[in-house]
Amino acid sequence: MGAQERVQKEKLILDTAIRLFTEKGFHGTKMDEVAKGANISKGLTYFYYKNKEDLYMAVTKKAFDNLKDIFRDIFRSKNKNGMDMLVDLISKYMDFSQEQRMYYEAILNFMGLMNQYNDKELRSQMDPLILESVHFNKLLDIHHDCGKIGIQIVSLGIKDGSIRPELQPEITFYTLWSMLIGYERLNGPINYEMKEIKIHVENWKPGFIKMMQDLLRGTIRPSRTPGVQGSLF
Repeated sequence: MGAQERVQKEKLILDTAIRLFTEKGFHGTKMDEVAKGANISKGLTYFYYKNKEDLYMAVTKKAFDNLKDIFRDIFRSKNKNGMDMLVDLISKYMDFSQEQRMYYEAILNFMGLMNQYNDKELRSQMDPLILESVHFNKLLDIHHDCGKIGIQIVSLGIKDGSIRPELQPEITFYTLWSMLIGYERLNGPINYEMKEIKIHVENWKPGFIKMMQDLLRGTIRPSRTPGVQGSLF
């Protein structure tokens, strides 16, 4: 089997897994179904991906790669300052979280795994099939790539004056990212309309973006805690 054919078969298995994980979820998908859907023998499927956990980690890596492409394309935008890039990033991240549900859930799942992995005691309780996954270990190397680009965008905004100068880029970007995760997680509760809650999904997104702009520009200035450096607020 030539190198090109190997790459094609690996991609076919991965694409089939993405479709099945999207339709049935991780737990509802079996490796037999992936092999059958890709029209590839089960043995060859296991040659490329040692088990379902390894395959899901490969899908997770593709999810991070796709998200990184969004970050990178925005950072390469011409004639835009750092604030404009961040606004674009916020909007497209929100779209990604809604339109690419399976990818987004895979990313959040990996973030949860990192909480376990970074704690030696909890790491011992992790699924050994995940720890042994080649693709999980690749993710350890690349999962901060989006963050690095986000930090560069914030730094650019500070440099060009569109973002307030006293902010620390790393803290600012990761605080913003955490808010975006919270925004996505709360979409369901907000969308379940209740009379006493005067907020709707249609006006929450522009309101969220406007508040982020105000915070980053310094329009909103709550009282500061003395001695805290680099706070977003």
